[in-house]
Amino acid sequence: MSAKNYAAKVFDTVLSIPGMSEPVKIDLKISRKNVLLLSHFIERGLLLEKDEGSIMGSIAEEELAELKNVSQECLQKAGLVELNQKLSSFMEDVNHK
Repeated sequence: MSAKNYAAKVFDTVLSIPGMSEPVKIDLKISRKNVLLLSHFIERGLLLEKDEGSIMGSIAEEELAELKNVSQECLQKAGLVELNQKLSSFMEDVNHK
């Protein structure tokens, strides 16, 4: 078994521990810069291929959607939705040239 497959199985096991799906309230104060970075990292992570040998392959679609919602909520609370959209559009333009 490759190290990548092993890590994915361990992560999947941790995610299946009883109580891991229970919601928690987090009071978090971070800079707008870090909100943008966190949102970017979540979006990039969601784009990773979902193969069985990766950690992303073990995450259910509902959980991925929840992560995307967390990202959007953070951007909204920080007042950065429009800026993030413009930055994403700019990055797409740069990557396609």
